[in-house]
Order: sequence, then structure tokens, then C-alpha cells
Amino acid sequence: MDNEKLVTPLSPEEVPCCENPCDSCAGCGQKPAPTGEPVTVVDVQFQEGGKTYYFDPNGLDLKAGDHVIMDTSRGAEYGICCSRSHEVSSSDVVQPLRKVLRLATEQDKKTKEQNRQKEKDAFHLCQQKIQEQNLDMQLCSAEYAFDGSKILFFFTAEGRVDFRELVKNLASALHTRIELRQIGVRDKAKMVGGLGICGKPFCCKEFLDDFQPVSIKMAKTQNLSLNPTKISGTCGRLMCCLKYEQEAYEDLMKTVPKQDSFVDTPDGRGTVTDVNLLRQSVRVRLEKNPDVFVNHKVEDIYVIRNGKAKKTDPPIDENFAPISSKPASVRRTEEEEAMPDVVFHKEKPVEPVAEEVVEAQPKKEGRNHRRRNRPHGGEKSPAPQETAPAGEEKPAHKSNHRRHRPHRRPHGNQ
Repeated sequence: MDNEKLVTPLSPEEVPCCENPCDSCAGCGQKPAPTGEPVTVVDVQFQEGGKTYYFDPNGLDLKAGDHVIMDTSRGAEYGICCSRSHEVSSSDVVQPLRKVLRLATEQDKKTKEQNRQKEKDAFHLCQQKIQEQNLDMQLCSAEYAFDGSKILFFFTAEGRVDFRELVKNLASALHTRIELRQIGVRDKAKMVGGLGICGKPFCCKEFLDDFQPVSIKMAKTQNLSLNPTKISGTCGRLMCCLKYEQEAYEDLMKTVPKQDSFVDTPDGRGTVTDVNLLRQSVRVRLEKNPDVFVNHKVEDIYVIRNGKAKKTDPPIDENFAPISSKPASVRRTEEEEAMPDVVFHKEKPVEPVAEEVVEAQPKKEGRNHRRRNRPHGGEKSPAPQETAPAGEEKPAHKSNHRRHRPHRRPHGNQ
């Protein structure tokens, strides 16, 4: 008897809906599919641009754009199909999987339009009551249940708000069940909508189903300005679009050295001061000339130490320079071997040109030069006299006379 367990029979109300009941099984009466097996579902949205939920098509041939009535935790609701019926893994489905009751009729569509008009009236009434009671809260929207059994008011507030008196006033005015829910600023932006700093509608309003976590580290990785006004959305939180390119930047970071890395370049060794991830290039401050900065591609450098120096790092040999120590001709040959498909056009050696022997002509002395070479005392130096040989006349033209003038030494070299 000590090792035996006493088993008490269960009543029909206590019998679970499946052999292995779990927390998600709320007595739905249906047995969930085993994990990993495909399940036929249809994607449904409660509002255009809203979050998509899986529903059981219940044997209906549904397609994108069909208006349907679904069974939800709040009762019957009106929705729009986003796709045809398809199969997904049972692990992706949240149990219990609700069913689509039927296709929406024309009367259902009229009821939906009437509820939208009632929502506008209830929204203005709630705003008026909030102002009368001086409550520190901002009303976002109002939603009627499809069957009109209750109405939900969504609001934002910095802290907790005592709205018990507000609920009583609204219930007496609208004669229905009232429910108030406090939401965050990001949910408010998704619900209300608007235009972002890019000039386009909010991503959360247009196509985002869930809010992805965004951190300031993403802005640092993408080399963006850390000014909160430039990287924050209208809701006051970091922009959701920072998440879009984060994976691409993380992949590019694996191929470039870190900031303050010690590298060797064709111009010499130096420290990395700036990294351009998209161009895959780095800016290096040379070791021998700290005032000189050079830009090189990542494939043209050799990383000696990746990252900032630590106290435990071993010293670096002063003569260790795998790239700059090689002559330019050797580096050129290595590039050709590394890229055999690229044709390198080698420059032909320039043939030496035979130099012509040209007699140096003395520089003509101008008036100022003669004046500077005057002897001390202010006396002019006598000009050399030219005499024509006997039997020859003096040239008639002055230009011919200058052309056939014999060379003479400049003053001062006598």
C-alpha cells in the first residue's frame, strides 16, 4: 500500500480535452496536433495593416481579401483574410487554434460600419469626460466589439491612473460594458499612425506585425549620429528602421579591423583611426609620421594587432612589417598571382633620349644689369668700341649689326 497511488476518478467536467494537457489548453475540446506536423491555417487581420493571426479555415475555401467572422476570446469578430489556406508547422501555432465561423454577409458589413460610427461618438464622449475630471491620460482610440457587447478604450499615461469614476460615467452614458487599457507610446503610434522623419507613413502602421528590440548599439555600429532627435521616431523611442540593416553591418564588421588596431600598410605601419564598413576601407595614422593619414582598402593591409592595445599584449617587433618591408615590385607580383584573371598592363621602360650639345649663350645684359655693375664712384664704364676691318663698311641695319655682333665677356669678368 505504501508504494501504490490512490487514483480518484474524474468527473466529466474535469476530464481534459487531450491526453497531455498543457497550460495553453484551456478546455477547448480539440486535441492539438503533435509537434512538428503540418496544420492547415489561414492568415486573418482584424484591421488593415494590423497584426496577422492564424485561424482554422474550418473547411472553407478562403482566399486573400475575403471578409470572415471568427471565433475569438472576446466573442465573434470581423476580419479580413490575407492569404489562402496553407500549411504551417504545429510549433508555430498558438493553441488553442480558433476557427473561422463563416464568410461575412452584407448585413455583417453594415454592422461593422455602424460600429465604426459608434466608435467616433464614444471617443469624443470619453475625451470630454477625461477633461471634466482632469485625468492625466491621453486617449488613443475606441473599439466596439462586433456584437456590441462591450467597448474598449485605449490610452497612454506616465503613471497609474484612477479611472474608476470615469468608467461609471461612460457606462451610464453608453449603456454597455466599458473596458480601459493602458498601452505604450509605440503601440499608440501603431494605432494612430502618422508620417515619420523620412516623409513616409509609420512602418509599424503599414507592415510591421511586432515591435523588434532596438538599442543604441545599433546606431553606433551603423556610424549614425547619436543625437536623440535624429535617431528617435515620433513616438520618442529609437526608430524601428535601425533594425533593418543591422545584420548586414554585423557581417561587414567581421571583415574589417577594429578601431585603434595596429596595422601595416604599403605606406608603413600605423594605427586605425576610422573604419568605413560600406566601402571596406580604413584610415590609418602612420607610426613614423603621426601627422600623416592614409586611406587603404581592407585587402591591402595586414592586421598586426586587432583592437586597442592591452597591458597583457606582447610587444611588437619594430622590424615586423609584412607589407611595407617588401619592395613595390614584389608587391606588384604578388597582386598579379592573387588575381590571375586580371590583366596587368606593365609600363614599358622609357628609352633615354640622346642629348644635343648646345652651346650656352650668355645672358644679354640689360640696362639695369650694366647699372648694377658700375664701379664705385658713379662713373660709367666705357662701352667697348667696335671697329670694322679695313675695306669693309659698317652694316646699315641695326638688327643685322646685333645678329653678327661678336661674343663679349660680361663686365666684371675682365
